[in-house]
Amino acid sequence: MADPKHEETFKVIDRRPFTAEGELRKDVVEAEERRETEVAEKIAASKDAAAKSDAARQIAAGGAGDASVVAPTESADAPASSSSFQMLIDFLARNAAAMLGGMSDPRTGQPFLDIEGAREMIDMLDVLREKTRGNLAAEDDQLLLEVIGSLKLSFMEISKAAAAAMAEKARGKAK
Repeated sequence: MADPKHEETFKVIDRRPFTAEGELRKDVVEAEERRETEVAEKIAASKDAAAKSDAARQIAAGGAGDASVVAPTESADAPASSSSFQMLIDFLARNAAAMLGGMSDPRTGQPFLDIEGAREMIDMLDVLREKTRGNLAAEDDQLLLEVIGSLKLSFMEISKAAAAAMAEKARGKAK
């Protein structure tokens, strides 16, 4: 009597895109053509829908061909708001705020202050804004701008207060 586990077979499927001669296999070429056709159809459908919605807005605004009456709207090419990008901004901003005294040292209970670390975090956010300029959704760009402005203001206030405290401490030691 044979063991049923040993009688099982398996099938090997070659999923490599190239033949032994180094040429693309026919099924790979056909699949790529199908994908390209589907993408082209989706792009054409989205352009048609955008054109129809623009025409409907113009008619609703009371002008058949007067585009100046219609309020500007986001184009179909405008990037969508990204929750991942917003979480990245939030992560960097929280770290910068913590370094600016927003977090207390668990051992002493005193606010933890790392001015140089906070400066680096704020600089990272500045670089992020510079490198993503023109590629962000309006909501993401506005969030980044507000966070950077708020952190820079806090940084200036805290660094001035720290400098004044250091000067006062130096005067106290000099006496």
